[in-house]
Amino acid sequence: MRPSARIPSILAGLVLAAGAPVAAPAAPTSVQDCEQYIVKHGKQVTDAAGQACYEGAIGNQTSCAASLQEAGLSADVADGACRAAR
Repeated sequence: MRPSARIPSILAGLVLAAGAPVAAPAAPTSVQDCEQYIVKHGKQVTDAAGQACYEGAIGNQTSCAASLQEAGLSADVADGACRAAR
């Protein structure tokens, strides 16, 4: 393959590879469900709680629960909120 034909192929591969993380689906509904669960149990949603809900929405339940407990939620409420984020 000539070098002039190789460069567009490499560039196309890089563009496709760079586009994959950007095209990953977000989980805003799951985060909202988690935050609503927290509010329903009488707690305020802080930035830390919102980040923890996001962790739960992307599948990191352990980090979600631990972060919510650090933010002052009980273990039961934290676990329930993280389950709501799935």
